Amino acid sequence: MDYRGTSLFVVVLVVVSTAALLLKPYLPREAPKPEGGEIVELPPPRLEGSMSLEEAIAKRRSRREYKNEPLTLEELGQLLWAAQGITSPDGKRAAPSAGATYPFEVFVVAGNVEGLEPGIYHYDPFTHSLELVKAGDFRRELQKAALDQKWVGDAAVDIVLVAFYERTTKVYGERGYRYVYMEAGHIGQNIYLQATSLGLGTVAIGAFHDEEVARIIGTDGAPLYIFPVGRV
Repeated sequence: MDYRGTSLFVVVLVVVSTAALLLKPYLPREAPKPEGGEIVELPPPRLEGSMSLEEAIAKRRSRREYKNEPLTLEELGQLLWAAQGITSPDGKRAAPSAGATYPFEVFVVAGNVEGLEPGIYHYDPFTHSLELVKAGDFRRELQKAALDQKWVGDAAVDIVLVAFYERTTKVYGERGYRYVYMEAGHIGQNIYLQATSLGLGTVAIGAFHDEEVARIIGTDGAPLYIFPVGRV
């Protein structure tokens, strides 16, 4: 049997596969943004903290009771940077993503942050800033959509992770859904550990009415996680 044609096919397949890998969206990519909202620049993130990673892991717990005290804008910015902040010149982020497809957008339902008007904001990791989507305090409305879990309404802010599956599935097909769920866990743990290191509390919320949360946030994506954050 003549294997020369088969060998050539294999070589071509390897070259094409390698090129496909190189062409994946590893470079920084402009994310879709809400239109016309006020822009709030966040303080630059700190790369060193007062608590070690090991201590943060040991102290990490799900906290559902928060003091009625505001977060600082610096604390909020640090949490958002830990979730999706840019950490390298070529656009890599704080949480790993399959093929660097970055299927998540991060929204903030803010109600009690120093120097920040209550409202729903979209986080832009490329400029480390917030863009106003809706003005007003929507924490209690979000609480109702989250099966009336009171810690959602009591938190100073609620961080909402919204998935756009197609960013990952267009590269990996159906298996991309699994990778998106994995990435949600990576981001969530970053939020937990960063909150712990800042002396704040949070809890991962997965029980809510998807359509209602999407309507409140004002997104066409799929909300997967809500992280209430407050001072403990």
